[in-house]
Amino acid sequence: MKIYVDGMGGDHAPFEIVKGCVLAAEEYDVSITLIGKQEELQKELWKYQYDKNKINIVNASEIITNDDEPALAIRRKKDSSMVKGMALVKENNQSVLISAGNTGALLAGGLLRIGRIKGILRPALAPVIPTKMGVSLLIDAGANADCKPQNLQQFALMGSIYMNKVIGIELPRVGLVNIGAEAQKGNELTKNTYELLQNTNINFIGNVEARDIPYGVADVLVCDGFTGNVILKLTEGLATFILHSLKEEIFKSARGKIGGYFLKPSLQSFKDQFDYSEHGGAPFLGVKGGLIKAHGSSDANAIKNAIRQGIVYLQQDVATHIEEEIKNLYANREED
Repeated sequence: MKIYVDGMGGDHAPFEIVKGCVLAAEEYDVSITLIGKQEELQKELWKYQYDKNKINIVNASEIITNDDEPALAIRRKKDSSMVKGMALVKENNQSVLISAGNTGALLAGGLLRIGRIKGILRPALAPVIPTKMGVSLLIDAGANADCKPQNLQQFALMGSIYMNKVIGIELPRVGLVNIGAEAQKGNELTKNTYELLQNTNINFIGNVEARDIPYGVADVLVCDGFTGNVILKLTEGLATFILHSLKEEIFKSARGKIGGYFLKPSLQSFKDQFDYSEHGGAPFLGVKGGLIKAHGSSDANAIKNAIRQGIVYLQQDVATHIEEEIKNLYANREED
């Protein structure tokens, strides 16, 4: 098992990335390879006491920034920390790369540099979002703006496997995001997808309306990347808006400030539910090996949890399970 971390990706690289690796190496007792500018990474590592055998560095002279055009950067910046990390993952499928860098470049590189699992038409980005019941996996959240029913069927399978193997849900409930709960609702994409999911080896519970998502009615939320990205951004924005609005109202008066003192633990608990750092990152499901996109603003705790996520992903051999289920899906279709 190999854990690779893009040391130069993200808003707080390399200092928060390095700190997260140090925390993960100690807490999870794993060896980690940091990829990036050696002098900068080594300078950060000198700040900490850690087992020198657990963290090593692979030098990379270039950095893919958020301003770079994704596909172009992957092709041209061959000595970047992201591209070198992908090359290492391709060499060893029992490995995972964690990066908080350019999302588009990571997705493009996953396809161009690592490649798809056999049978997968399109890999998908799958973050978890907070709900009343815990978390739900949103797949796809932006990798594929336009999809066909077969794409969504594969997303449903991959999401179900991930929630079972990594999150530990015995029989994940899979819902199709739609404008109504009735089977006949929606556009051609959702209607045709509904029929496919009914005959797929998953716990399909039917359509899920957006207003029901926060209540945790499904463990896996299946949609095209355009819809998923809107849901993701709205969830993040709404959570921030609610927290800021509550804070403003509480501090408007002396009575509010007094009440706020007693409400502080509850408000903190509410805030923690929307803290991306606790959930690690979003796996790019469907590529060979493992690829996890950490939030661009990831701090050390977020990187540490993304590494934990990668460890479980490899331990549970998620990629192999996906390949087997996809193979079974089309074998059953040929028999029919």
